[in-house]
Amino acid sequence: MDSGKDILKRKILVAAGKKKCERVFRNAKIVDVFSHEIVEGSIGVDNGKVVGIGPYEGEVEIDVKGRFLMPGLVDSHVHIESSLAPPEGFARAVIPHGTTTVIADPHEIANVKGAEGIRFMTRAAKKVPMNFFFMIPSCVPATSFEHSGAVLDAGEIDSLMDDENVLGLGELMDYPSVITADENMLDKILTASSRGKLIDGHGPMIEGKALNAYAAAGVRTDHESSTVDEMRERLRAGMYILMREGSAAHDLKALLKGVTAGNSRRCMFCTDDRQPEDIIKSGHIDNHLRISVKRGIDPITAVQMATINSAECYGLGNIGAVATGYDADFVVVDDLKDFKVREVYFRGNLVAEEGEAVFNASREDITCVSGKLNVKPFGIEKFTLKLKSDIARVMRLKAHSLFTEMVQRKIFRDENGYYTQHSELDILKLAVLERHNSTGNIGLGLVENFKLKNGAIATTIAHDSHNIIVIGDNDEDMYSSVNELVKTGGGITMCSKGKILGTLPLPIAGLMSDQPLPEINKKLKEMNKTAYKVLGVNKNLDPFMTLAFLALPVIPELKLTDAGLFDVTEFRFTDISV
Repeated sequence: MDSGKDILKRKILVAAGKKKCERVFRNAKIVDVFSHEIVEGSIGVDNGKVVGIGPYEGEVEIDVKGRFLMPGLVDSHVHIESSLAPPEGFARAVIPHGTTTVIADPHEIANVKGAEGIRFMTRAAKKVPMNFFFMIPSCVPATSFEHSGAVLDAGEIDSLMDDENVLGLGELMDYPSVITADENMLDKILTASSRGKLIDGHGPMIEGKALNAYAAAGVRTDHESSTVDEMRERLRAGMYILMREGSAAHDLKALLKGVTAGNSRRCMFCTDDRQPEDIIKSGHIDNHLRISVKRGIDPITAVQMATINSAECYGLGNIGAVATGYDADFVVVDDLKDFKVREVYFRGNLVAEEGEAVFNASREDITCVSGKLNVKPFGIEKFTLKLKSDIARVMRLKAHSLFTEMVQRKIFRDENGYYTQHSELDILKLAVLERHNSTGNIGLGLVENFKLKNGAIATTIAHDSHNIIVIGDNDEDMYSSVNELVKTGGGITMCSKGKILGTLPLPIAGLMSDQPLPEINKKLKEMNKTAYKVLGVNKNLDPFMTLAFLALPVIPELKLTDAGLFDVTEFRFTDISV
């Protein structure tokens, strides 16, 4: 094995041109994110690192054919689980779009399987030719108002924090506990800050002194800004802004209006949650680039937001640029407008070409993160909803948003006070069933603007505790849908008039499939089509992702957990009856 001195000697001699590089990329238009210019020339690569830009000779020479060569793209905040595939399958989908680095928060699987779920993700990630960095989930469960499959306290978080691929503490969704200096939250924050590691934020609608308190706790990023005003206030508080374009939340276009020459280096891109069809059809971070340039952002500035800004924010000193000493993670594109990806290189090795992954990687065994759902047996009568009045608090859905409105609606009850479905009203019953510890907890609520008829949809993806969530216009189909998931061991399913219309099994923690992502996407597309055509779901909503977020009690205004209806604005439970 070469000594450190031998490695350093070779590095210097190769950079000086006294030894041949392993590889040279010739005839490239290099996007320089430091000097903010395009440099035409060749790039020497040795031992997976950039030697320099100049007239180098290589053992292998690759002609870029006058195309643009950019740093590998970075997703600064993503929940891999939302792709419905584990790291290997996720990588096969996003690498052909130019993504070579992700900063992942595995809090979905952590809420189901705890520390073992996180370790499964980190083990699986190490088998893939891509940079997977992790933020350790800070809020498992997201709040104390729901029941998850695991609890990560400060001690458990501390035991995970020293992994070489862990960058810090994941999004602090329980922001009330932060700004009130809750003792348990302080312990979690200190596990990261005492090591000099980053802390991610998740603070929708926090402002003024509350935002200052949040930043004072050490929060340095936020991906929940949806307006330019929110963005600016966070920038002034010293935060980085993660501009999100996911499947359920589309904030990028609005936030781009706030990007200036002065603040652009504090802005970066993330997907947060992105489903298979959106990745395959629209892309990943390359999609952010197209949107940004189309909206008037300078192309090199856009590339900075997709690369070096994230790297600098998270302290990744060896990625994010095509420069001496940086990892040779490259994306070759035709132009800086459409960003059509031709080739992708990871540490100098080709990993994708013309839209196809070309690497080999083994899969991690899923035994430790799969198994049956632990649902306490129950009868259909558990779905009956007794109300005190004919006026009810209803969760109204908004198109392309994770936010819901709390509205009051006139509903119908039978002679015993039980809610009855009325065919003329666009109001559906929603239920969340605890599935981890057989508690028997079932929360019930009402939803407007989903527009489903003659059936039910259920899934074990229910952010963030991932209990079973089911929506429907009749108890029978809701009950059948839940039983189908129990039988399957987790997934997504639909039922109409007693017949199961389709099921996508998700054996990995009820969140991910062990099948190739194109197959997952094919099945999901079929089910989406059925949801719209047969069940009549509102076409302005993603039927499954929208449903999955209705149990998340940290995004306003009204949500439902297994413990009951939750007013996020007041941060307390509320009665359905008015």
